[in-house]
Amino acid sequence: MIFIYAFIAVMILMTILWVISIPLKNVSIVDIFWGIGYIVANSTYLFLSGEIYTRKLIVFVLVTLWGLRLSGYLLFRNYGKEEDFRYQEFRRHFGAKRYWWFSFFQVFLLQGSLIALVSLPLLGINTYTESQDLNVLDYLAIVVWLIGFFFESVGDYQLSKFKNNPDNKGKVLDTGLWRYTRHPNYFGDAAVWWSFALFSIASGAYWHIIGSLIMTYLIIKISGVSLLERSLSDTKPKYRDYVSKTSAFIPWFPKNAKS
Repeated sequence: MIFIYAFIAVMILMTILWVISIPLKNVSIVDIFWGIGYIVANSTYLFLSGEIYTRKLIVFVLVTLWGLRLSGYLLFRNYGKEEDFRYQEFRRHFGAKRYWWFSFFQVFLLQGSLIALVSLPLLGINTYTESQDLNVLDYLAIVVWLIGFFFESVGDYQLSKFKNNPDNKGKVLDTGLWRYTRHPNYFGDAAVWWSFALFSIASGAYWHIIGSLIMTYLIIKISGVSLLERSLSDTKPKYRDYVSKTSAFIPWFPKNAKS
């Protein structure tokens, strides 16, 4: 039942965003609130699940920090820009006159549903935790979260700084964290969600880690790595050389160019 309440709370947020997007003619605003959606879901789980234990409080803080940083970064990156090219293509395909209502189902309802599914580890943590005790998995989860948050936030910062330098136009970022993985920000995002999976297992909720599996699949196969790899390979000739020597996802030392 708590899951249903969280889903309703997330869909209220998505519906408000949909209404705002109509006069703006910009569906991209939904991306900015992707992180906020998880804060809404987790807050609902926390306050409807009974007593607040240490693990639940720790996860609340970590989810809130992650969600606010992600939404803040996307707001900074997208503010004042036109609608994302993917949504523009959908708008052209379905027709501008009907996309205003079609977008609710294709974008806002879909993303709200995904947030609910991915948040399952958070549901498990809040409904299965029954004491103030922490165990080894909890501490391991904190370490994994710190690693993930570092890679995601620093990777985003390095990419933003690189793009803001006009001298880098057409170039490939291959320094900093980007020397060890082609997608440090996406790797960090996945690590954060596997930390929540570890917290879930620590609480005794096992099947709920399906949410972390879904998030990882989305990052690698749907909206993250695969989509970006295809785009960069077509637009930046030097990217193929970068691919040949740099780990695709999990950070590792670059290969020798001669090998």
